[in-house]
Amino acid sequence: MVRSFHILLFIFLLGNSSLFAQTELGETLRSTDTIKENKINMLAPAKAAFYSAVLPGLGQVYNKKYWKVPLVYGALGTTIYFYLSNNKKYNSYRDAYKRRLEGFNDDDYAYLDNSRLIAAQKFYQKNRDLSLLLTGLFYVLNIVDANVDAHLMQFNVNDNLTFKPNLYRNEFTTKEDLGICITWKL
Repeated sequence: MVRSFHILLFIFLLGNSSLFAQTELGETLRSTDTIKENKINMLAPAKAAFYSAVLPGLGQVYNKKYWKVPLVYGALGTTIYFYLSNNKKYNSYRDAYKRRLEGFNDDDYAYLDNSRLIAAQKFYQKNRDLSLLLTGLFYVLNIVDANVDAHLMQFNVNDNLTFKPNLYRNEFTTKEDLGICITWKL
């Protein structure tokens, strides 16, 4: 019994002394971080959307997507042009119809009867309203594009993350099958 106690005491003392055998005084272990962390600005999508709401195309400039600015102004400018053009023609036909009801027949549309003036009014009013709707749609699309683009700039897209379709031959049916391969390299 005394002998086993001495053996346990010897192992205990030997074990405690070996804990400090590999380090010198003042030396500490330092680990280096090998993963570079990108800082994410959480307010960037909100800023981009706000800038695009204030001035269309400014959110795209904030996201450094300068090639999208002519597309934004082209879409908005085209729909505004058609709105103004259809509104002018609608007002012209409406004024001619009102003058016709008052008994005057000396306008530019003397060759048209009343039913054709009403049909032209309805046609240009419908096109004017559609142009206004498309203008609003392109304006909202501009804001959404700036917001989504700012969100997508924060994602990690490199060669370590891949997603690609793969065609392979099925051994049992000898037909081509489509598969999806998702690869994540650490």
